[in-house]
Amino acid sequence: MNITDPIADLLTRIRNAQRAGLEVVSVPASKMKIGITHLLKEEGYVRAYKCVRDGGQGVLKIALKYADDGKAVITGLDRKSRPGRRYYVNAESIPFVKNGFGFGIVSTSKGLLTDRQARTDRVGGEYICSVY
Repeated sequence: MNITDPIADLLTRIRNAQRAGLEVVSVPASKMKIGITHLLKEEGYVRAYKCVRDGGQGVLKIALKYADDGKAVITGLDRKSRPGRRYYVNAESIPFVKNGFGFGIVSTSKGLLTDRQARTDRVGGEYICSVY
């Protein structure tokens, strides 16, 4: 199956798995998806992730995180830059997500960074998505 926007597919699979209450979600792997999942892990939105190589593309297995009452930790995933409409920001115009309670993912010349890291490093780039 051809997927025109693999990052939106990753975010949708995570969103749907959390609504269904699943513990683990599997996604076809890529460097960008692994980078996004790594930032989600660093910020505390997923428990763990593992990339399983199977001779081909590989599979990214993501262990989702839930609060003690069973509610999902991730309440929203918004794709900002899409293949049809790229969204670029400079360091001064990186938007705040939910007044700092969420975070954004920016693809910069230094790699994938959170919005806070991009502001402190004073680099802009493509604003991939926001997580809250």
